[in-house]
Amino acid sequence: MWIRWFPWRYVLSRLARSRGFIDPVALLSRLHRFAQPSEVTEPIELLRAGVVFHARGLINTRTIQHNLDWVWPFWVERQFNPRDIAFVPRAFSITHVNLTHRNWTAVGQPDCDWLPIVDPRGLVTPLFDGWSLDAWVITDDGKRLLPSRAEWAEQRLLLEDGPAVETSARQDGSELRSVVDVVWEGNKPCCRVQVSGRSAGRGWLVVAIRPVNPEGVSFIHDIKLEDDRRTLRVNGEASVHLDRTPDRVCMSHYHRGDVLQDLGPAQERESVVDDVGLATAAALYRLEPERSAEVLVRVPLVETRHPDPAFPNSVPTIPRHPTSWKTALEGVCILRVPDGRMRFLFDAALRMLVLHAPGEVYPGPYTYKRFWFRDAAFILEALLAAGLLDRVRRAIERFPGRQNRAGYFRSQEGEWDSNGEAIWIIDRYRRLSGRRLNPPLVRAVARGADWIRRKRLSDALDRPHAGLMPAGFSAEHLGPNDFYYWDDFWSAAGLRAAAAILREADDARLAGEYEREAQRLLAAVDRSIARLAAQRGRPGVPASPYRRMDAGAIGSVAASYPLRLWEARDPRLLATVEFLLHNCMVRGGFFQDMIHSGINAYLTLHLAQVLLRAGDRRFFDLVRAVAELASPTGQWPEAIHPHTGGGCMGDGQHLWAAAEWVLMMRNLFVREEGDRLVLASGLPDEWLGEGTHLKLGPTPTPFGPITVAVVPHAEQVEVCWEAAWRTEPPVIEVALPGTEGVTVSGKQTRAAVRRSTARGREVRP
Repeated sequence: MWIRWFPWRYVLSRLARSRGFIDPVALLSRLHRFAQPSEVTEPIELLRAGVVFHARGLINTRTIQHNLDWVWPFWVERQFNPRDIAFVPRAFSITHVNLTHRNWTAVGQPDCDWLPIVDPRGLVTPLFDGWSLDAWVITDDGKRLLPSRAEWAEQRLLLEDGPAVETSARQDGSELRSVVDVVWEGNKPCCRVQVSGRSAGRGWLVVAIRPVNPEGVSFIHDIKLEDDRRTLRVNGEASVHLDRTPDRVCMSHYHRGDVLQDLGPAQERESVVDDVGLATAAALYRLEPERSAEVLVRVPLVETRHPDPAFPNSVPTIPRHPTSWKTALEGVCILRVPDGRMRFLFDAALRMLVLHAPGEVYPGPYTYKRFWFRDAAFILEALLAAGLLDRVRRAIERFPGRQNRAGYFRSQEGEWDSNGEAIWIIDRYRRLSGRRLNPPLVRAVARGADWIRRKRLSDALDRPHAGLMPAGFSAEHLGPNDFYYWDDFWSAAGLRAAAAILREADDARLAGEYEREAQRLLAAVDRSIARLAAQRGRPGVPASPYRRMDAGAIGSVAASYPLRLWEARDPRLLATVEFLLHNCMVRGGFFQDMIHSGINAYLTLHLAQVLLRAGDRRFFDLVRAVAELASPTGQWPEAIHPHTGGGCMGDGQHLWAAAEWVLMMRNLFVREEGDRLVLASGLPDEWLGEGTHLKLGPTPTPFGPITVAVVPHAEQVEVCWEAAWRTEPPVIEVALPGTEGVTVSGKQTRAAVRRSTARGREVRP
């Protein structure tokens, strides 16, 4: 007990000052003044992730800038090059981290937790946060084709047999190509790298083992060539299998330098040990002039203990019967539009969503390979829209295991939006699938709704945050801890969803209580916003009652999308959107100044969804911008550097963005508004040329699954639908952008609308 009363702060402050350091207690106190008082100042999960991230950055600082003659990953070669637009001065930076090209693409198999990643120049990291494989062409006359430095390279995602990443590079008459995927060998996953190369003169095709990955240094302490001379053992726990024997195997350690510096006979080794952790190795295959050489590299993914934060204490399970891609995508929603790029992005996003939902739901394969209710809500909503109901059911049935005794759905402490998100997506599954929830889920929903009721602040407070949710860090990218409207909108939506769930479970009393509590919370939000408007005399809804209008206001558009709590043309909502469009756009996308400091694809699509719902044709400009911001493999990082176009924040492949693309494409064809479905309201003129045929479906709706087909004619557009209604057919509104729609009964199967004569329509507050 004495520990509790020991004056730690005094001792720490005195010790720091006596050594000439800044007082850490006083510093933290000043930092906290920038935020509203909150019971959770900073979630331990974020602190832990930040420490790990910058620990590697410290290692990068000690390693990279003193060894620029090594071959480094693509981001290092660009970010450390003073002639490149991605150059970042190092000066007083404590850590060197990837801020300019945070891009990678995962490969894998359905229901398999192992997700190897490939960087923009083909560097393959087979194991989570591990070392990597690279491929080079080195000619006898000293020319080098190193993909991370190559003048020309291209990459694409192949989808025919499951996702595979193909990378090609050319320079000085040499060519290199690699294809990376994951295959089942028996019942075990294996990362496979098919490499081919050629050169104009004699040379070598090189498969290199590198102590790096897309975040920087990743230690290799020892490499050993096995007796078969086709297997390299790395760190004593992982194997690199070559399908044919190399002509030469060279190895090096840190003090000798990168193995690239000497690939001659003098460097041939059967093993290397490096206390520093920067051992390198290269397997060489002779290239004859103008003749290709090929090698297949395999890395089994289950030999080593999984160092993955999603599985801190155990190796993840392997499915007893591997799921094929054909099975995983059976009955999935299909998109057919004239724009091949947008169709590819849809197909790629669907496969990546499946890949990142092996049971748990991950918003990324690397930096964000952990669970958050916030990301899961959007990812699962997209999987629902695609018709993958069983995969969603499997995920939400895990939710009660993350709920504490108080009813809090916890992915990390201090997220006051998580309960609303968890309950909302459970209800979306119920509505779109037409299935009844099992009793454990219903009980978890009730406990979660009760937690929201208890957590909400008193309506009697004489403060702008009266009746709202407590101050917290909310969606993290909105700013310091505050009373965020984002949390309130999600909590109100969760209460409404709980009311619907309990009503179906024949508990009218609880259903009524939750519905009334939702109304009280929304009334508190209305009072808070009205008080702001009276004080400031400016329209728009900031992030919180204590914030001016800034980029954080993006959180407030949740009232329209995805929650539909406010009418589509609510003046407060439209004023908020106008502010964001006029003050926060870069390269056609929404630029989030806070934390992300980059163009955010999924938040741009939030704005597009709000505009679509309001009938404002500017929505498609945002859709085009997001398509243009996608990587060559059809992925979006969490935030995008405005000049390099590469990732500058978060995971290099962000599944929330992929989810939003699927939802955007779906809502162009069919979206819900109360008791009706709206069809074709997002189809742009450029897609409606005569002779084209557009289609989306089947996609679930609360009334039953529907497939929408669109056939343009000279003066009108015919919209047809096939549906399996579970209830009385809903009202159907068919409306092309900028046109007055027609309303018909869902009992019909088609309707025709006249083409728009207006070239654009903006809805102003």
